[in-house]
Amino acid sequence: MPTSFDQLLKLFKVDFSPRHRQPLMGQLLVATIVAIVGSLLADYLLARLGVALFPSTKGYAHFQFADYAKLTIIGVLIACAGWPIVTRISSAPRWLFFRLAIAVTLVLLLPDLYIWHQGQPGKAVFVLVWMHIAIALVTYNSLIYLAPTKPRNPRGTL
Repeated sequence: MPTSFDQLLKLFKVDFSPRHRQPLMGQLLVATIVAIVGSLLADYLLARLGVALFPSTKGYAHFQFADYAKLTIIGVLIACAGWPIVTRISSAPRWLFFRLAIAVTLVLLLPDLYIWHQGQPGKAVFVLVWMHIAIALVTYNSLIYLAPTKPRNPRGTL
């Protein structure tokens, strides 16, 4: 009889029996670089757009490249390290990784809510939220398209 934990794993498609080959390391490296550069570019553009739309946010500390770049790079590297793990534990890695990306993004919005609650300008925090969403979109798409899983060969071997 399956336990609740087994049912939870099944619900999230964690079955430890992938029916695909893993992403190639070279592809994963390229996807990671693209995710980092793309995320930093998205952050930069959104910070500039935020200042253009909301001039009162000019000089906002979290819109400084040095401020957001460190956290962006760390977050993207963690996500990129997670992709090969997800491809190993699930026969539906894109399905699972997509849901994990949403869950992690929602958790990463909590500090935005906190700083807003502490009195940071709402317009600036609004832009920070979009920066988090952009990073998630860039990273997810970089990984699944540039470091995809491959079907097994017709004989079923890796």
